[in-house]
Amino acid sequence: MCSGSFAKCLGITLIPLAIVCVLCNILLFFPGGQPVATEHITAQVFYFGGILGSGVLMIFPALVFLGLKNNDCCGCCGNESCGRRCAMLSSILFAAVGVLGAGYSVIVSSVAINRGPQCLVSGNETGGNWSYPFVDSDYLSNHTLWHLVCLAPKNVVSWHLSLFSVLLVMGLIQVALCAVQVVNGLLGAVCGDCCGGST
Repeated sequence: MCSGSFAKCLGITLIPLAIVCVLCNILLFFPGGQPVATEHITAQVFYFGGILGSGVLMIFPALVFLGLKNNDCCGCCGNESCGRRCAMLSSILFAAVGVLGAGYSVIVSSVAINRGPQCLVSGNETGGNWSYPFVDSDYLSNHTLWHLVCLAPKNVVSWHLSLFSVLLVMGLIQVALCAVQVVNGLLGAVCGDCCGGST
């Protein structure tokens, strides 16, 4: 397969992944699927790992990868092959942006999973005590703690874990795909658009 066509496949794959990440980050603003006061939303949600990191910053590489098949940088000194090589080389820069964005999302998600959600630990939802009860504990394997410690919002721990886990996995996939494009871009720059064909 030609390097331009392979990059297009990567771009097609990255777009739905970016959309899923944006949606996950938006859903995290509603812990347990319920609207709560802004100060009761887990802090890592406001770092916008899914919206900015794996979302907006991933759209740019995806669009560049999609256009590589037809992009020849207007040729280079009248040589179309040289233009395609320049385009493949420039795609490495956008792939690096994608790696940084997805890497940021992975870090934010990891911290959020490790820290756990903010939830109501005593009192009622309007005047109770909200905190991060799982910061210093291994809560992932002890599901009984989830309902005993977090009184509200309902199912906030599973909501938090599910969505941040999706962001973590999607971010890792995006990092891998962008890293693959770095290699593909280098091959395209060295060999031209089709290593097996004419350059």
